[in-house]
Amino acid sequence: MQFADCVMQRYATKKFDGKTIPEAKVNELLELVRFAPSALNVQPWKIKVITDKKTKEALRPASNNQEQITTCSHLLVFCADADYDSLIKRLGALMTANHIPKDVVEKVTGMAAQFAAGMSKEQQAAWSQAQTYLALGNALNGAKSLGFDSCPMGGFDPKAYSRILKIPGHLTPVMLCPIGYAADKQGPKIRFPISEIVF
Repeated sequence: MQFADCVMQRYATKKFDGKTIPEAKVNELLELVRFAPSALNVQPWKIKVITDKKTKEALRPASNNQEQITTCSHLLVFCADADYDSLIKRLGALMTANHIPKDVVEKVTGMAAQFAAGMSKEQQAAWSQAQTYLALGNALNGAKSLGFDSCPMGGFDPKAYSRILKIPGHLTPVMLCPIGYAADKQGPKIRFPISEIVF
């Protein structure tokens, strides 16, 4: 599909048909998400992938009882990672493993460390959350490009998700992205005109 087609045909699916997406297709989607942009390439996110029916049923009450949670094929839980010390070390090791010159590695990781040090813990968490939305965008349009559907969901209880899924403390669930095959139909896309969003 052309990117413009993905954007125009993608919509927030409210109900899935319960069919399972082949794992090869899910892996393709995760590859697209993996290459999402992030500031200084720090990639401050992790994704918990849920396929187990019982787990999805346990999560539904913590998701405002929305049926996407239990009718989807896979539930992607996007978590912001605010452990910048670990992220920067991992980035440096990754750059080194990919034969990036030492001076470039030191420059990038030094910039990232300086940037992180200039923020409070709350600001770091907010920044990670903002970066995680970039990865979510790849998931939403990527799903449509691969022939299935998705729904961005912010209406859930992050603390309950962390408890049920035993998510480590440095990770915060910020958005859900159930994926699957739609059992509803796309309505009209209603958006503000360009004249109201560009100034």
